[in-house]
Amino acid sequence: MPDLELGDLHLNYREEGDPTGAPVVFAHALGSDLRIWDNILPLLPPSLRLVRYDLRGHGGSSTPEPPYAMGALIRDAERLMEALSIRDAVFVGCSIGGMIAQGIAVKRLDLIRALVLCDTAAKIGTPEIWQDRIAQVRSYGLESLADPTMKRWFAPAFRASPEGQLWRERYMAGDPDGYAGGAAAIAGTDFYTTTASLTLPTLVLVGSEDGSTPPDLVRETAGLIKGSRFEIIRGAGHVPSIDKPSEMARLLTEFLHSIGHV
Repeated sequence: MPDLELGDLHLNYREEGDPTGAPVVFAHALGSDLRIWDNILPLLPPSLRLVRYDLRGHGGSSTPEPPYAMGALIRDAERLMEALSIRDAVFVGCSIGGMIAQGIAVKRLDLIRALVLCDTAAKIGTPEIWQDRIAQVRSYGLESLADPTMKRWFAPAFRASPEGQLWRERYMAGDPDGYAGGAAAIAGTDFYTTTASLTLPTLVLVGSEDGSTPPDLVRETAGLIKGSRFEIIRGAGHVPSIDKPSEMARLLTEFLHSIGHV
């Protein structure tokens, strides 16, 4: 996979589909990497230009010293899109990736024409919750958060499956500094006012079993964006692209057709 050198940072990314097609950019959840989209991308129309990347501190991207600010994560997405000459994109973000999506849409409407916000919110948790998790990772590593995180991410049957166990192992193999940096960014973010200013086409998705950003929280964020469409994916957890890829792909494809992006 290629790396994009940005001076102070390199971002690992992958580009698939038709390089001349309408662009769709994907940003993943905290504690994961670009592989959360493995199951869904083959189900999307082949005419699309599909770009996914690892956030700083995750996957194959470099890990600057934490903490990170949400503004830096948004700037990373901007620099990626500028370097790859991506404009008028649909930005798909899960969890912290969905916060990045909200932020870049407010800042750079010249780059973004529509959003897909997946299992995310304008504000997630409290600063105290995130500081407690950062302290736990510092003291005991990501292993100490693995089981409670997987309970919030996936329904019991999926969590017990081989794929669920694989994602637990991938979570524990992550970079503690990257997790701590991303957690600090979430802790410092409240996008209620800025997200309420958005008017671009937006699809908001949430898994019915999501324990990290429950449906009522995600629905509240959808209500901030005029004309947004809200959908619950039954049986899915916090990362529907992993446990319910066919349903998420169907909803995403319908949305892309509805806005003329396919």
